[in-house]
Amino acid sequence: MAHIPDGVLSLPVLVGGGVFAVGAVALGLKKIGDEDIPRTAILASGFFALSLFALPVGPSSIHLLLGGLMGIVLGTAIFPAVCVALLLQAVMFGFGGLTTLGVNIVNIALPGAVIGAIVAPMVQRATPARAALIAGIASALCVALTGLMVAASLALSSTDYMLSARVMIATYLPLMLVEGFVGGFCISFVKRVKPELLAGAA
Repeated sequence: MAHIPDGVLSLPVLVGGGVFAVGAVALGLKKIGDEDIPRTAILASGFFALSLFALPVGPSSIHLLLGGLMGIVLGTAIFPAVCVALLLQAVMFGFGGLTTLGVNIVNIALPGAVIGAIVAPMVQRATPARAALIAGIASALCVALTGLMVAASLALSSTDYMLSARVMIATYLPLMLVEGFVGGFCISFVKRVKPELLAGAA
């Protein structure tokens, strides 16, 4: 699960993730214009709702992350979008944690922001079918990177988490397939219906 709860991570990992998250969220807020607010709010609410539903897989569980989709559509605005959603989930449902909020933001949003910046120009120029393929691959890669970053957060906090980190990475493999399909379908739909939503993503 990408939502790491309180009381698990070491202080250096918490501080490092928190500092990075503050800077990233500030950058994302600076880049958001008035025209970007509706799509940012829609994707933040979608992430908020969908990531609450966790499916047990072995000793762990998985849930949709939408990192690739948000990264392609929102760019750096993915950071404040994920921040708001994770904060509300932690406060309202106890999902994740408040002390781990920064680390969770970075683990979920950073892969989407980086990969989104790389593939967004290609998606804008591509046909709907090709855009779906690009977005699907990007979405799957975002899940893989998030899984690796969550595992790294655990491993850096304590060597006792090494086995758990390896098991958790394995549970992300089926999620990569699901995220790839969801991301590809959504981007293909947007390209056909309202391609201007992708105009400012890069």
